[in-house]
Amino acid sequence: PPSVCGGSSRIAVPAPAVAAMAGVKSAKMNNGTDHPLIGFGTYKIGFVPASSNTADQPGHGADQDPADIIKEAIEVGYRYIDCAQFYGNEKMVGSAIKASGVPRKDLFIASKVWGDRIYEGEDAIRKQFETTVSDLGCEYLDLYLVHWPVPGKHVACYKVLESLLEEGRVRAIGVSNYTIEDYQELAKEMKVKPAVNQIEINPFLYRAKTVAFFQAEGVLLQSYRALRQGKGLDDPKVTAVANKHGKTAAQVLGRWCVERGIAVVAKTVKRERMLENLGIFDFSLDGEDLASLDGMTTREAVEEYRALYFKCIVRDTPLEGSPPPHHPVTLD
Repeated sequence: PPSVCGGSSRIAVPAPAVAAMAGVKSAKMNNGTDHPLIGFGTYKIGFVPASSNTADQPGHGADQDPADIIKEAIEVGYRYIDCAQFYGNEKMVGSAIKASGVPRKDLFIASKVWGDRIYEGEDAIRKQFETTVSDLGCEYLDLYLVHWPVPGKHVACYKVLESLLEEGRVRAIGVSNYTIEDYQELAKEMKVKPAVNQIEINPFLYRAKTVAFFQAEGVLLQSYRALRQGKGLDDPKVTAVANKHGKTAAQVLGRWCVERGIAVVAKTVKRERMLENLGIFDFSLDGEDLASLDGMTTREAVEEYRALYFKCIVRDTPLEGSPPPHHPVTLD
């Protein structure tokens, strides 16, 4: 079918064939559509954002073709591809998706609009959306998110996403990195409840009150850094659970999210790790496992999150030079 990436007309959007993902389970979003419980993250593949917190750390070896990494992920079974304007690589990702030969209807493609465009307002957000769908070579997005709740701007941004949803350009909309308070601010004006909130969730940063709040609201949680970028895989509590089930530490961290109905965004550049990370649907954690893993979050980790949150909600915007006073946020 012809591409309508640059157009503004309503398009007929098919349901994604997530069942085609061998062994991968899915969850229902609050709009009734399926969302795969594991996806492939594209951050720092082929491009490292200058304002990244880890800009000095490349995402892969210089000898690796970034497009081949994406193609390989699709080849081994990933169908949910997590993208973002901030990642700076959507054109490359789009080329890799096209080269994979997998039909669009079998993929779940998500992207996020970054703080600079959120701050600039509706015209910039819409222009960015057109750039994203054009670069990704897709006719629509399965999911479009507000990347960070830029103070004084994120509610207006979400309203633009609501319009894109109404126009048939996206199948679902949501938010990312929202605290309870950010959501409550949005709820006063939103017409459509977010389908998703993408935040960091893992046993080392388990904000149970926040998780419970969003789940009670019917908002599906996605976890980035679910595997903590490989850090903590040698933690004794994690390895003990892994040994008990004959699984790897990474698989235990992924399964810990899935047990709670939280979607996992896993990123790796090695084929064997891609396959390993998919292996989270053939075992379960028991109450003893969960109790052990649930108690690993330290106050230091929560405070580190707090500092990152207030840095990122103004990053790459004019607010960065003179940020507004910190507003109350639920850290637990």
